[in-house]
Amino acid sequence: MLNIIGFTDMKKQRCVFLIILFFMFSGQTLAGMTEAEVAFEKEDYETAEKEYRVLANQGVAEAQFYLGAMYEYGSGVAKDERQAVVWYTKAANQGLAKAQNNLGTMYGRGRGVAKDGHQAVNWYTKAANQEYVSAHLNLGYMYRYGFGVVKNVSQAVAWYTKAANQKDAYAQFKLGAMYAGGLGIAKDERQAVAWYTKAANQGFAEAQINLGKMYAIGSGVDSNKRKAYELWLLAAEQGHSKAQNDLDILCSKSPKVCQ
Repeated sequence: MLNIIGFTDMKKQRCVFLIILFFMFSGQTLAGMTEAEVAFEKEDYETAEKEYRVLANQGVAEAQFYLGAMYEYGSGVAKDERQAVVWYTKAANQGLAKAQNNLGTMYGRGRGVAKDGHQAVNWYTKAANQEYVSAHLNLGYMYRYGFGVVKNVSQAVAWYTKAANQKDAYAQFKLGAMYAGGLGIAKDERQAVAWYTKAANQGFAEAQINLGKMYAIGSGVDSNKRKAYELWLLAAEQGHSKAQNDLDILCSKSPKVCQ
């Protein structure tokens, strides 16, 4: 799984971003960025694209990043992943971490550019050096599977830990799985439970399923079939068929638990 910042994530960053803009820019540039952000939030992508393009051509890294995203997703412009790479590269070369991360993913997936794991690792590393959580997660994946870098599961654990400590649910889930399986780290079922719990508490369905299994069999935690039921139910409510299957089996064998 290579993580890229999508439109939903970018909208969540909007309030913080506008505050930063106040200190970064002034006058016409600030007004243009604010107008573009308001239009983007309203999903008026045509207006947002016009404003971002003016500022992107002036070298504003944030505008270059958003313009790249609009090309990637085909919002306000015809979808064009090559153009997305062009604009992400411009912003990434100015040191914008989220652009570096997204550019790394474009290289990693071979979207808009020839697939190149080494370039992906290069850009992820630049973003990770700025403590960008998605880049930590992506480097964990690259080291875990040896894509663009020599496979090193211990290094994967280190990068997943960085992301997990920044409350990334997927990283917490992956770290739990690595502790559970003893992959790149000494097997520790209690630590597995601890990390699965953190991810499960954020609503991460796969973590809820795995944690439910640990409660069901008493692995790393006292056996508690009712807790397993509650966790699987949460995952099933998200449409996860594996959780529903686990529920069906549990309830057929222990119907009182499910009442």
